[in-house]
Amino acid sequence: MANRIIFTAEAPAPIGPYSQAVLAGNTLYVSGQIPLDAESGELINENITEETHAVMKNLEAVLRAAGFGFSDVVKCSIFIKSMDDFATINDAYGQYFKTNPPARETVEVSKLPKNVNVEISCIAVKH
Repeated sequence: MANRIIFTAEAPAPIGPYSQAVLAGNTLYVSGQIPLDAESGELINENITEETHAVMKNLEAVLRAAGFGFSDVVKCSIFIKSMDDFATINDAYGQYFKTNPPARETVEVSKLPKNVNVEISCIAVKH
């Protein structure tokens, strides 16, 4: 079975040589999303809460384009510029995983694309 490339105009277009997501069998690998508005291409960076919600909405759009949802997510990777934002990001992120949250790691990094404060990728599986 060939891999299927997932693309939706409801999430920001890739800013490099990568796909928004790749569906391999029943597993969806979603590239890291940043807080870009899909229509305008503008950064949503009023505050870390808004940035996190924008990232999650972009993830949701890619998941939906492949016929998945947050309930199918088994793993997330969160990259943040400052561990000082961990609790605030956690509060926003947690609103999307009210029960049975996926496995994840959160890593502080020195810089992210477009100098954003948070980027999140995920892996989802359809059973």
